[in-house]
Amino acid sequence: MRERLAQWARGALDLLYPPRCAGCGRLGSLFCASCLARVELLRPPICEHCGRPVSVAGLCSFCRHTSSALDAIRAAALFAEPLRSAIHHFKYENRQALAGPLASLLHECWQRQPFPADVLIPVPLHERRLRERGYNQAALLARELGRGLGLPVVEEAVRRERETRPQVGLTATERRQNVADAFHCSNGALRGRGVLLIDDVCTTGATLEACATALRQEGEAASVWALVVARPWGLDDGQPNLKP
Repeated sequence: MRERLAQWARGALDLLYPPRCAGCGRLGSLFCASCLARVELLRPPICEHCGRPVSVAGLCSFCRHTSSALDAIRAAALFAEPLRSAIHHFKYENRQALAGPLASLLHECWQRQPFPADVLIPVPLHERRLRERGYNQAALLARELGRGLGLPVVEEAVRRERETRPQVGLTATERRQNVADAFHCSNGALRGRGVLLIDDVCTTGATLEACATALRQEGEAASVWALVVARPWGLDDGQPNLKP
């Protein structure tokens, strides 16, 4: 009954205030069919571990020489327009309803390559950032995907205990240093289970890696995978990252 009332309320609001596409700005839908068709889905060849597009199948040069707490990362699409604008609206402009169409990209990626996961865990925000934004975009995505897959979502399994600088504008090395030891996992129920981390964008993978380390060491998870909506084509370790 509550869900039906929520659907009715959303429908009434759409009549009064028609949604505007987060990609092109046209009235009528959250993310129109034309913009959705322009989303560049990530197809092979990609790095077997980090999921970054590569020219030859296998591991990218970075993953060949770097150990990881993650089993693998997969991104649904390339971080480019119009998806870039949609994620920006979703993350920074309170367009929470975009969780639906964005999670559909995650679901499609899952269908192409299912993960051996028992539970979904959204990458957490620090308490202060959560109060400022009012919602955790990763949690909204995880709830939508969890409903579609029939998998449980555990939102309190990992906590961001140390407030970190925004990752925007930092190099890959600075990002890893920024989030090192920032996360804590105290959920013993994850012991021996397969975990799938959910987030909106992966740039260098530093945040996902820090979460995975906590899940492995403290939560004793058997495996930790990660699934994100988008990631950029490539990023050299010395280059700064631009705001989505």
